[in-house]
Amino acid sequence: MIALSTNDKQQLKRIGITEQQIEQQIDQFKKGFAYSNLTAAATLEKGIIRFTDDEIESLVNQFDEDKEYYDIIKFVPASGAASRMFKSLYSFIDEYKDKDIPENFLKKDKIKPDSVENFFLGIRHFAFFEDLKKDLAQKGKDIEEMLKNNELVEIAEDLLNPEGLSYGKLPKALLKFHNYDNYSRYAIEEHLVEAAQYSTITSEKGVIAQVHFTVSKEHLPLFQNTIDKLLPKYEKMFNVKYKITYSEQKPSTDTIAVDLNNEPFRDKNGELVFRPGGHGALIQNLNDLRKEIIFIKNIDNVVPDRLKETTIIYKKVLGGYLFRLQQQLFEYLVMLDEGGLEKEDINEIVSFAKDTLMIEIPEYFETYNEIEKIDFLYDKLNRPMRICGMVRNEGEPGGGPFFVKNQNDESSLQIVEYSQMNHADEKQEEILKNATHFNPVDLVCATQNYKGNSFDLTDYIDHSTGFISQKSKDGKELKALELPGLWNGAMADWITIFVDVPIITFNPVKTVNDLLRETHQ
Repeated sequence: MIALSTNDKQQLKRIGITEQQIEQQIDQFKKGFAYSNLTAAATLEKGIIRFTDDEIESLVNQFDEDKEYYDIIKFVPASGAASRMFKSLYSFIDEYKDKDIPENFLKKDKIKPDSVENFFLGIRHFAFFEDLKKDLAQKGKDIEEMLKNNELVEIAEDLLNPEGLSYGKLPKALLKFHNYDNYSRYAIEEHLVEAAQYSTITSEKGVIAQVHFTVSKEHLPLFQNTIDKLLPKYEKMFNVKYKITYSEQKPSTDTIAVDLNNEPFRDKNGELVFRPGGHGALIQNLNDLRKEIIFIKNIDNVVPDRLKETTIIYKKVLGGYLFRLQQQLFEYLVMLDEGGLEKEDINEIVSFAKDTLMIEIPEYFETYNEIEKIDFLYDKLNRPMRICGMVRNEGEPGGGPFFVKNQNDESSLQIVEYSQMNHADEKQEEILKNATHFNPVDLVCATQNYKGNSFDLTDYIDHSTGFISQKSKDGKELKALELPGLWNGAMADWITIFVDVPIITFNPVKTVNDLLRETHQ
């Protein structure tokens, strides 16, 4: 037991965290997290489905025909600040703030795509260039002259600092991503455009596009003001009405920080230090939506209109396949609920679970009597379901699809991050080498049961997964605890299906120079 003062207990009550949670988290720091036990890579041979052209057309049609019967929403984690996008620019400012930049800085023979040099060489191609040019002009400066005179630090500072465009402080959602003929779009606008083409419902008031953004508290007013200004334009463009909702990551999902001896870390005022629990905390936000069908996509994975067609098609493919599987699943659940099944019925359900839903049916299942078999199948099928798009691995960082054995020796399909793998184990490394796909965070989720009631998504988290990282505060080292990731351990006990999707549907913006890629121009 840790010793908590009266002030500590008041602090816990304020943020909604119990003493038991603190004890569990500190115990987790002491024990650490076990590596994922990979048994095989999910590939097109087993674990990942690839649809033919005819199947794609059929699934798109099914989605378009059936979506009117579902409550659909698009869920976009959008609270992250953009500061990490500009890490190289911040380093550049620190290096050259008080010294001259070499005259040949932008005239080297070989310049890497992710370099600061390439940023300045391509600066006119960024969607924010005109805003930057205008802001500098209002201060009596000409950006073209500044580029000629190597006044690059001043340009970078104006882009990043609050006195300029403040891009270093804004969330990614509110950065200009793409240029069009006579205007430019924020990342958030591209999600509005996408939503109008698949995450819609039909009501008495017309076609409604539902979108939910998770935002940080400090940015919520700016989000709301920006969206309010944008909506009339896109509602007219797509003849839809938008229903936009927001949520913040709950303080109660923060995790305690500890020192290197696993004792609670305290700030200069003696208060306990808590840190955000990572994107896994958003399972609470997802749970609160109480929606039937939820599309999930990261804020920075968007493309200009000229490349959206494939993305929209495959969103409908994933959604159509979810509808198809769920309709069959619900039929079987009703049969299991009513009981009195013939042997052939049970065998049919077993085949569907094993061959279509990739659910492991253990050998001891055959030793069960009829009631035990029905109970087993009911428990396995009556769960949330997700269809996950997977792209061919072409060297991008990210988690991948694998068959994983849990602590109960049960194997299932999981999305596993690189940090969750034991790279010192030769067998695990061999499995990793056989991997062909990785996770672009392209999910469509069914979160209600066959009776129309929402699942409690917190019941399906594998709490034995997570991550411990080292950070610092006030010049002192600390350890931070990240909760099981939203699409990793937080969805570990969902029915999971992997589908092969084209690489063009994955265009993340992790650094500012990614916006210079052809897919963002």
